[in-house]
Amino acid sequence: MPKLNETFTKKAQVPDTGNKLYRDDELKGFCLRVTAAGHRSFVLNYSIDRRERRMTIGAYPAWSAAAAREETKRLKRLIDQGVDPLEERNARKAAPKVTDLWEEYQRTHLPKLTDRSARDQRSMWEKYILPELKNRRVADLTYLQVDQLHALITEKGGPTRANRVMEVFRKALNLAIKWKWIEKNPADNFHRNAENMRERYLSPEEYQRVFEALERMPNQKAANAIRLLVLTGARRGEVLSLEWADLDLERGIWNRPAAKSKDRKPKRITLSNEALLLLKVIRDQADGSYLFPTSKGTPMPDLNRPWKWLKQETGLADLRIHDLRHSFASVLISSGETLETIGKLLGHSQHQTTLRYAHLMDDPMRRAANRFSESVVK
Repeated sequence: MPKLNETFTKKAQVPDTGNKLYRDDELKGFCLRVTAAGHRSFVLNYSIDRRERRMTIGAYPAWSAAAAREETKRLKRLIDQGVDPLEERNARKAAPKVTDLWEEYQRTHLPKLTDRSARDQRSMWEKYILPELKNRRVADLTYLQVDQLHALITEKGGPTRANRVMEVFRKALNLAIKWKWIEKNPADNFHRNAENMRERYLSPEEYQRVFEALERMPNQKAANAIRLLVLTGARRGEVLSLEWADLDLERGIWNRPAAKSKDRKPKRITLSNEALLLLKVIRDQADGSYLFPTSKGTPMPDLNRPWKWLKQETGLADLRIHDLRHSFASVLISSGETLETIGKLLGHSQHQTTLRYAHLMDDPMRRAANRFSESVVK
């Protein structure tokens, strides 16, 4: 048996057919395999748990004879400890990658979300997560890689967007723990960007400007949708997907099914008299199952162009559609309503969600405190 050095590896005879195995004369199990096509590679023959195994170390000349010899020694030490290196390699090749995580996440989790949330999360994966990590094994992800991804998204999409993407990624990795793919979540405790919560509330004068402009809006179907947003504090998607079957106009109730709720829980929303009057006007002109259908009978997809018109018409350039929801809560709090009541009207399933408006209660509480002092201090 020859010693498998660089000279022998270069000159080893090529077989006429198939392949030929040359065994090293010093290191047991270390071999050179030469094929009829002239390809040369180093392999290790070994036995573990009464099984004969053959593992390719690497092809020549990418692997030199000396490097392959040292790798063989390292592998043999593992085998002596009861580790099967070929089994470990095969397991690593079969280990789920981030692309597999995405496939399973969109199959099992996205259907539980509203259409809008599902579209947004799909965009997060396709725009940010997959381009950077798709070929990474989930089990190999590190806290450093997660922080680097977060920093990259911060640079490209902004600090708030980066936080939202990482929350979605963390959710997916928590599912990977549940599926026994990993034991720890590398996205736990990621370095979250500071977020300055934007607070924009309509004043009574601004409400008046909005309602007057809605009377002039060319697209009155969109105007009615915006009026309903103002009167209910509902989310845009909840209003645009609204069907007559969801409403009980006699009792003044909006029965929002789980499929149309952000948290996938059914809601029972009490409607105001003004909202009911508006809905009855819309019903008199209704044609189809949706309150705000397109010409094809599908729900209106967005309010982008009407909203742009409204902002220009009112001069409220900084107003967002979601500010109508915040303003709804603000007006109710100023009138003395409790956070619990406001949370139910907004369709919040958790009290903590409504607590973001708690600071607005200063004025009504001050008025209450003043009423006490006025009654006892003469």
